[in-house]
Amino acid sequence: MDFYEAVSKRRSVREFVREEIPEETLKRIIGAAFRAPTNDHMRDWHYIIVRDRTVTAKLLDIIPKGISDADMDALIRDWNLSDSVQQACYRSAVPKQHRMLFDASAVIIPLFKQKTDILHPENLSHLNGFASIWCSIEHIFLAAAAEGYGCNLRVPLGDEAEYARTVLGFPAEYCMPCFIGIGRPEDGIAPVPQKEIDLSERIHWDKF
Repeated sequence: MDFYEAVSKRRSVREFVREEIPEETLKRIIGAAFRAPTNDHMRDWHYIIVRDRTVTAKLLDIIPKGISDADMDALIRDWNLSDSVQQACYRSAVPKQHRMLFDASAVIIPLFKQKTDILHPENLSHLNGFASIWCSIEHIFLAAAAEGYGCNLRVPLGDEAEYARTVLGFPAEYCMPCFIGIGRPEDGIAPVPQKEIDLSERIHWDKF
């Protein structure tokens, strides 16, 4: 698949066909992740690929399985989501946070070493490792699209990352930036409308 076609086809997927992804395909996708730029040239990243349904269920047990309409309305207000398109995206995504991962063919857990306090960095350079792992995650999304699969993503809330550590046993020096669900998208699922961006308003030549 052409690169720009993969970029165009990449979208967050939250409804999946129940099928296994071949191990060699998953290896190719993770191999693409290791081609991402890295801050220290060491690529000290690890990826846990959870395929066992029992482990998946335990891993996701901490994630709420739904949200009431009242709580959804409160979230929209608390997060100051005033744009109607943005609100629609959140209303579509938030109630599916548990199911979109549970129904995925696999859940990928990226890990990276963060050598400074990620929530209280002294400067932006202290976030280089964090920035690098997100470049790697984007490669996973694009490689998955090129293979005909789709991904979704959840950034851990509250104690979810530490809970995942107890379930999966990864070392204390590694940080988990997100959960990634990956699988074959269901047919006929209409994509959630996205905000259209006018490039002429966002590209600035030589100065803002």
